[in-house]
Amino acid sequence: MPWRRRPFRGSDFARATNIADLREIARRKVPNFIFEYVEGGAEDEATLRHNRAALEALRFVPRTLVDTTARHQRIELFGRECAAPLIVAPTGGNGMVHPLGDLALARAAASAGIPFCLSTVSTVRLERVAAEAGGRLWMQLYVMDDRKVAEDIVTRAAAAGFEALVFTTDANVFGSREWDRRNYRRPGKPTARNVLDALRHPRWLYEVLLRRGVPQLENLAAFLPAGGASALGGSTIIPKLFGPSITWDDVRWLRRIWRGKLLVKGVLGVEDAERAAELGCDGIVLTNHGGRQLDYCVSAIDVLPQIAQAVGGRLTLLVDGGFRRGSDVIKALALGARGVMLGRATLYGLTAAGERGVRRALEILTSEIDRTLGQLGCRSVADVGPHLLHGSSARGA
Repeated sequence: MPWRRRPFRGSDFARATNIADLREIARRKVPNFIFEYVEGGAEDEATLRHNRAALEALRFVPRTLVDTTARHQRIELFGRECAAPLIVAPTGGNGMVHPLGDLALARAAASAGIPFCLSTVSTVRLERVAAEAGGRLWMQLYVMDDRKVAEDIVTRAAAAGFEALVFTTDANVFGSREWDRRNYRRPGKPTARNVLDALRHPRWLYEVLLRRGVPQLENLAAFLPAGGASALGGSTIIPKLFGPSITWDDVRWLRRIWRGKLLVKGVLGVEDAERAAELGCDGIVLTNHGGRQLDYCVSAIDVLPQIAQAVGGRLTLLVDGGFRRGSDVIKALALGARGVMLGRATLYGLTAAGERGVRRALEILTSEIDRTLGQLGCRSVADVGPHLLHGSSARGA
């Protein structure tokens, strides 16, 4: 038989050599409808695919004969040192892939010396994360029709010592994640096929649903009707919580009531970036919500050069969407980003092996960042710039 390459088929997360290996372990660990929630995108999933394609289109132009013996990847972020140019992104319903998943992500981030951003729709209460995880904690915020919900989250996050507030603005109208929706016969109720699939994953069934009960959206429970806080089928329930009424007035309001660092997440245009700077924001996250909202949307990498040129001196620029390699991270830094938020990459680790899996994901990415820096002839992130890239995005097209 001719030799051929095959996807990673092992179950030992410690043997994973890249994020794709962790993804394969994760895919087998949970029922299909749970993995689909992590993996899927909106409608035709064109945005989801483009996030990877935009990164893959960029090519490096390395410098040679540079002594990189003492290279490092540390950065300064909001006046404090980070061990790597990474932030664990806010993701909702993590308790459905691993028990107390938000705590595992936060602890792994603290161990790696990078920030962790907790989602409004987390399955661990924000006060518990602050008390038990340590490290640098940021709070992601959805502003819903009832502004009392946001005010409650902001007040509690400030009291718990969260460093930054990340206002997500691109979910005012919830995306249609069709593959995810097909897994439910009605909101929160999986189809018979998916129920049978869950029974074929007894360990997940016991650890996630039976041992502690179905995970709940702990930060929102006080504002939801009885039984309405279940994270099971959250993508079919959560849309009811959001309304299209958020505006720049909400940014002004948050800037008044929040004294920490304020970031707007969901910016993809120069005009919006400039508006955020004018209103006193500290940073923005360039993102298309991981391809889960507007289909056929540009990626953060597509627009990063123009936005960096316009507001890079006034705002801290973070990006997310499709990052699976340390070399992807370096491409974003070269185009003007200060750091990269990791969503699915760390969720694969979480699903594969809990906190240890997240640590492994971060080890893989930081080792790739280190290697890429050395191969490019860079001693630190400060040496990275557009001169190291060849491609349309690097030219600001």
